[in-house]
Amino acid sequence: MAGNSKRRGATRTAGSKKGAKVGTGGHGRKALEGKGPTPKAEERPNHKAYKAKARAEKEAAKRPPTAGRTTPRDRTSRAVDLVVGRNSVLEALREGMSATLLSVFNRIDADDRVTEIVSLAVEQGVAVREVTKATLDALADGSPHQGVALEVPPYEYAHPSDLLEAPSPVRIIALDGIQDPRNLGAIVRSAAAFGASGVLIPERRAAGMTVAAWKVSAGAASRIPVARATNMVRTLEEYKKAGLFVLGLAGDGDVSLHESSLLDGPLVILVGAEGEGLSRLVRETCDQVASIPIAATTESLNASVAASIALYEASKALTA
Repeated sequence: MAGNSKRRGATRTAGSKKGAKVGTGGHGRKALEGKGPTPKAEERPNHKAYKAKARAEKEAAKRPPTAGRTTPRDRTSRAVDLVVGRNSVLEALREGMSATLLSVFNRIDADDRVTEIVSLAVEQGVAVREVTKATLDALADGSPHQGVALEVPPYEYAHPSDLLEAPSPVRIIALDGIQDPRNLGAIVRSAAAFGASGVLIPERRAAGMTVAAWKVSAGAASRIPVARATNMVRTLEEYKKAGLFVLGLAGDGDVSLHESSLLDGPLVILVGAEGEGLSRLVRETCDQVASIPIAATTESLNASVAASIALYEASKALTA
């Protein structure tokens, strides 16, 4: 009995937890351990988000290395700029402007302009891709794109002295602090239409050749130089030394525009900012300040309208 008792005790001792080897119980505890956070959808190979991300990365790898971009409003650090709208894009391609990528709405209702745009892009070796409307909306940053957007190098401004090299008589339209890029684009378009030598704008505190300006210019910005002046007063003085007269536009001008004696010679037509007009120092550089007669019930003219009227009067004086 005693021997049997010891034998049974020895058996219990060998099977106790203290002396036992690790068995299936340890494996069971490991199975209950967590596997960490669930991977994101785009990190799971079998998920559609993963496949979509892979396609996007593959498409991005095909794009030219110079076609990177920052936010649309950061005009100083962009590696590329954009021309949007069918007329603007078509004019840019017709002028042979260097371009890197043409984005076309994948469900665009193609007309003759779209057909020519795509054809010219292919002929000039410009990459063409079909994109969604949402992609185009983001690229254009709110500007009406009409289903097309062309990536081009940043606008290259001319030097103010370059505007003097045009055929005689030189006609320059200078803008004193125009803030609205649409007004700038309209003035550039009028300047090209009436044979001006170029457009001069301040380097600071004024609209530049942005997407909106390109759009309104309807491609004219590819045919006429736009220069930026570090100091507008100093540049105007240099123009005067080169033999040009400076004619400012203001509602309280000394003479009516059509009576000005300066219209038939080398000329700088100076247009002031919306609402504020010509600044004091800039106005003091003028050889003459002229007004455009308007109805008493109208407060003032839009800057681009005033510029267009002055350009027309100047071109008419040459043929009189």
